[in-house]
Amino acid sequence: MPGGRLTNQDRRQIAAGLADGLTYAEIARSLGRPTSTITREVMRNGGSGGYRADQAHQATEGRARRRRTPSAPAAPAATAAYGRDPKAVHDFTERVTALLAQQGLPRMIARVLSCLYVTDSGSLTAAELVQRLRVSPASVSMAVGYLEEQGLIRRERDARRRRERYVIDEDVWYQAFLMSAQRNLMLAETALEGAEILGAATPAGARSEYVGQFLKHTSEDMVQLAEHWRKTLAAKRRAAST
Repeated sequence: MPGGRLTNQDRRQIAAGLADGLTYAEIARSLGRPTSTITREVMRNGGSGGYRADQAHQATEGRARRRRTPSAPAAPAATAAYGRDPKAVHDFTERVTALLAQQGLPRMIARVLSCLYVTDSGSLTAAELVQRLRVSPASVSMAVGYLEEQGLIRRERDARRRRERYVIDEDVWYQAFLMSAQRNLMLAETALEGAEILGAATPAGARSEYVGQFLKHTSEDMVQLAEHWRKTLAAKRRAAST
């Protein structure tokens, strides 16, 4: 910003200019600042009718102190149980979160899902999620509500502690895979309907027919393949545990 940060004296000049009926552009020219700087300064501190120089300066200093205060890093999602390195677990959880976010999942929801995923119990209460992620209860409530609605987690009653626990199953990725395949099947049905509407003999209709058939067959294959490997790996796991 030209001239650096606004000083208390600058703010007194802004207040005086407003009192004299000057426009934001006129005040900006007198201070050698962009008009946008003056506009933001006034609007975030009471507007043209409520701007007070000293109060605006104190509020800005307070915001700067809060920004300089480093926020505490999120607590590792798992402890050093089984000889694990807590930092390595934390870094892995962050990587999972980033991957889920890249695939379109809102970051807060991705963080909750990742946190549950790396716990040995596969379940946490809302209070435990708040503590581990260091976020507000409202953020956790929104995230678990979405995940529950999508069938990626389920809610269980903890009778001993009289609290609800949110549980992630080992089939969570299978369920997510099925949801993706189902969405593609819906697109396939729509594309095939479009082929009929546009006319299969027309270029647009032929294109829609091709897309519909491609999505239909690949989605059906995906579902069959997912079911095959789900059963195969579950059988291997049972055999290894006996």
